[in-house]
Amino acid sequence: MNPIKFKKEFSCGNARAGEIETPHGKIKTPVFMPVGTQATVKTLTKEELEKINSQIILGNTYHLYLRPGDELINDFGGLHKFMNWNRPILTDSGGFQIFSLGELRKIEEEGVHFRSHLDGSKHFLTPEKSIEIQNNLGSDIMMVLDECPHGMSSVEYLIPSIERTTRWAKRCIDANRNKNKQGLFAIVQGGIYEDLRDKSFEGLKEYDEGFAGYAIGGLAVGEPREDMYRILKYITPKLPENKPRYLMGVGEPLDMLEAVEHGVDMMDCVHPTRIGRHGTVFTKYGRLVIKNASYSRDDRPLDECDCYVCKNYTRAYIRHLFKAGEILGQRLATYHNLHFLLKLMDDARTSILEDRFIEFKEIFIKNYPCPTLSFRREANFFT
Repeated sequence: MNPIKFKKEFSCGNARAGEIETPHGKIKTPVFMPVGTQATVKTLTKEELEKINSQIILGNTYHLYLRPGDELINDFGGLHKFMNWNRPILTDSGGFQIFSLGELRKIEEEGVHFRSHLDGSKHFLTPEKSIEIQNNLGSDIMMVLDECPHGMSSVEYLIPSIERTTRWAKRCIDANRNKNKQGLFAIVQGGIYEDLRDKSFEGLKEYDEGFAGYAIGGLAVGEPREDMYRILKYITPKLPENKPRYLMGVGEPLDMLEAVEHGVDMMDCVHPTRIGRHGTVFTKYGRLVIKNASYSRDDRPLDECDCYVCKNYTRAYIRHLFKAGEILGQRLATYHNLHFLLKLMDDARTSILEDRFIEFKEIFIKNYPCPTLSFRREANFFT
C-alpha cells in the first residue's frame, strides 16, 4: 500500500490545486518546501516554521549521512523525533550534492565514489545505500538516486546518464524496506531536450507502481531561463495526473508561478534562506537589498506584508542589525522570505480554486521585475 496519496481538487488550465496525504499529515498544494539541510532550516525554530505555515520541509541525505550519521538519527527514532518536527519531511537522495563535488567524485554503474567535503574521507553511495540512509531517517517522501548533469550537457552525455538513472530507480524501489511508511519519488531527467525528457519518463513509467510521485530534475542547473520554461511546459502535463509533481531546486517567485501554471505541485530551494542571510529580501515589487544606505532612515516595513517581521520592525532597524553583524537580522530576513514564498503559493492555490490563476500570475508579474541573476541551482553544502 502506497503511503502517499494525491487528490486533485480543481484545475485552472494545467495549474492544479490538490492535497497530498502523508503519514505525518496532509499538504495543500501547490506548496513551497523550506530546506532543512542539516535537520534545521537555518536560523529558524520549529515554532517559527509552524507559524508561517510550513507544511513540509526537506532534509538532506548527503549531509545527515556524514554528520551526525543516519544510524544515530535512527537510534533517536528517526528525523521527525530527532528534530522535533511533527509534520511531513521529504529527503533528497544525496545525488545532487555528490554530483556537484566535481573531481571529488567518480561515477560507475554500481554507484558513486566520492570524498567528503568535511574531511576528505572516502565514501561509496549506491542506490541501495541511499535508500538505506533515507529509511533510517524515516522521511515521509524519499527520492531515488539519480545523476544530475549540468543544464547544458550534451545529448551524447545525457543518453547513458538517463539510462543509468532509470536502472538506479528500479534498484531504489527494490531496496526500500519501508514501502508502507515511506513513499518514493522518481526523477525525470533529460536536460533541455524534449525527446530525452520523454525517454527518461518512458523508462521510469515501466516501474510506475513503485513510485508515489514524480520529480523534474536537471533544471535550474545552468540552462537559460527560457529553456527551463520550455521544458516545464512540455514535460509537466505528461506526468501522471494522480500523483504529485515536484520541481526540484526552484525558489524564485516568477519561476515558481511558471511551474504552477504548467501543473507542478511542489517546489523547494535554499535560495530564500540563503539570500535572506545575506541581506536580500523578497517584496511584491521585487528584491530589496536591505543593507543599502538608502534604507538607513526608512521607517517602512520590508514589504506590504502581514508577517511577524513586517508587523513589528522597520527597514532602518533591520538594516542596522545587518550592519552591526547581529544574528537577529539574518533571522528576520529569513523569516520574511520564507513567509513570502509560502504565502505566494497559498495565494496561487486560492486563485486556482477560484478559477483565476492566470489573472493572479499576470498581476504579480506586472509588479515584480524579472531578476537578472544567472540561473543556477547551487549545491547546498552550507545552507
